[in-house]
Amino acid sequence: MINKLKCAARQGRFIITDLVRKTLIFLLVLILFSGSVYAQKTDKFMGEIVNYDESTVPAYTLPEILLTTKGERVKNTSIWEKKRRPELLALFEEHVYGKTPGSFDSLKFMVTNEKSDAMQGKAHLKEIKITAWNKGNSVSFPVVLFIPNKRNKPAPVFLLINNRSSRNTDPTRAEKSAFWPAEQVIDSGYAIAAFHHGDVAPDRKDSYQNGVLAHLFPAELEKDNGMKAIGVWAWAASRVMDYFKTDKAIDFNKVALVGHSRGGKTALWAAAQDQRFAMVFSSCSGSTGASLARRKYGETISLINKQFGYWFNNNYKKYSNDVNSLPVDQHMLIGLIAPRPVYTTNATEDRWADPYGSFLSLVNAKPVYDLYGKKVVLSKDMPVVNSPIISSAMGYHFREGKHDLNIYDWTNFIRFAKLHF
Repeated sequence: MINKLKCAARQGRFIITDLVRKTLIFLLVLILFSGSVYAQKTDKFMGEIVNYDESTVPAYTLPEILLTTKGERVKNTSIWEKKRRPELLALFEEHVYGKTPGSFDSLKFMVTNEKSDAMQGKAHLKEIKITAWNKGNSVSFPVVLFIPNKRNKPAPVFLLINNRSSRNTDPTRAEKSAFWPAEQVIDSGYAIAAFHHGDVAPDRKDSYQNGVLAHLFPAELEKDNGMKAIGVWAWAASRVMDYFKTDKAIDFNKVALVGHSRGGKTALWAAAQDQRFAMVFSSCSGSTGASLARRKYGETISLINKQFGYWFNNNYKKYSNDVNSLPVDQHMLIGLIAPRPVYTTNATEDRWADPYGSFLSLVNAKPVYDLYGKKVVLSKDMPVVNSPIISSAMGYHFREGKHDLNIYDWTNFIRFAKLHF
């Protein structure tokens, strides 16, 4: 390649082929990226030093995913499902996300708007209001759903927990967003739905309780292991699943849950609890999402509790400066999703979310998938940029760019879903 470029230059011609152009752009990006992004080894945030240096990640030992609290080795799916899985779920409830109330009084679904020829005839739009009652009080929240018209059977569906502006999921399609590319998903033969996290628990430390918690489950606010914002968002995702079960146009057995950042943390927790979700996609979820807490790289438990402590139960604060005493780590959360397919992502400009630590969570959750005999294709080394792992029950990609959910992500989500659905 270099010799060809030199020859072209000597002859006074310099034809930039597509291959040459892509190579030059890649080299330029690599030089700029390595010189600016990775030059900074530490940062300071909220009075703490943030580590971005792999060489200073402390030595750590992860709690064993296939060893019960009584020291019994998990050798088959029976022991996993009867003993270890319930143990881990209870540990996450008690120490991290809070215990989700097991019941409420009633649930009602109402289609508030419907258009059979949306997206220029490609899709059927439904706007649904979900209302839950408990002890005389109620909370309602809206869901937007597009179902492809060209189908001969119920459609699989992607459900997004939208933690960005509600304009991203505009039902009129006057505004379109790469964060929720509904047209692309419909053209791929899938339905696509979304609800906004703020409609059930406002994403603010001074008002998160002014929704589901205050009206339906106020007792949770007084408990050290009571659920907080992420627990509520996960609870709401399960209520959308309750609706899907009633809609004959939706394949209830093929629902893929999607979340980005805090929504990605929620998607993992929701799928860990609710096994009706057939697949989960967690984008750039970082601390208390897909990344290992014990690495102390990027955002730590201490930092996330300082800034977003209202996402987690009160007990989680005990581990802000004592992560090694936490009885779980995030590979165990991913293990709770087994044997269902799971896919996580990271981005080159998002060191805060610890891309390598997120990949390592998959690697360390793999033994659970092995129990089920699932095909998992994960190397011990971090995949190179823009090389998605698709043909595996545990998928992953590390893409160029920033902390976001975009077309590249969705394109690979669709590829992964088509393979496993």
